[in-house]
Amino acid sequence: MRIIAAAGLLASLVVSGLVASQSARADIFAPVPPFKGNDTGGIIAYSMATQVDARQVAVDHCARYGKVAKFLGVQAYEGGYISFACRWVPYGAADRPIRTLY
Repeated sequence: MRIIAAAGLLASLVVSGLVASQSARADIFAPVPPFKGNDTGGIIAYSMATQVDARQVAVDHCARYGKVAKFLGVQAYEGGYISFACRWVPYGAADRPIRTLY
């Protein structure tokens, strides 16, 4: 009985070790594209942002959904991303002053 339990434990450790080592290299099987987004926002690869205007790419993407782009963060190194969110603009937002100095 102890031999069967020890063999089962050893087998589960080996399988979990294989799964853990494979999940660390998941990018090999499904590479991330240089630009990816949906109606809530997206990411732009930093390598792509050095070649094109990342601001214009984000604005054009959000405009498809009738929204505006708000940049959230930049990882300014090779392999990093620029993240942005697509936000609704309230009606009449351009008519109201941003701040009153009185």
